[in-house]
Amino acid sequence: MGFVAWSLTVWARAYCDAGYEAGGRFELNLLLPLFVGPEALVGLVARAIGRRLVLHVPTAVRVSLPTLLVVVATVWLAWWFFATQGTLDGYPGDSGRCPVSNVPPQWPEWIPV
Repeated sequence: MGFVAWSLTVWARAYCDAGYEAGGRFELNLLLPLFVGPEALVGLVARAIGRRLVLHVPTAVRVSLPTLLVVVATVWLAWWFFATQGTLDGYPGDSGRCPVSNVPPQWPEWIPV
């Protein structure tokens, strides 16, 4: 999930040409290991918490709750990363394909950034 969020962030910056100059690309390359590692750790911690919460419950809950916690925690962190790093609000984009918010037009309206 961390790599997907990072790739989506790179795509949004490149598409809108906002923060995609040499310094921005260096920042994104530096953020790759700094984000993917903690994203994996969040998944592991969420799984451990989920397993601890379901010690004495039926099998269906014991299997599904840790998985649900991992999905929610990693997706939330990926969404936060994209919203803060991928859409640089007010950054002057040069491509002219994106609005001032630098949210690509292909981004679904129902997912806030």
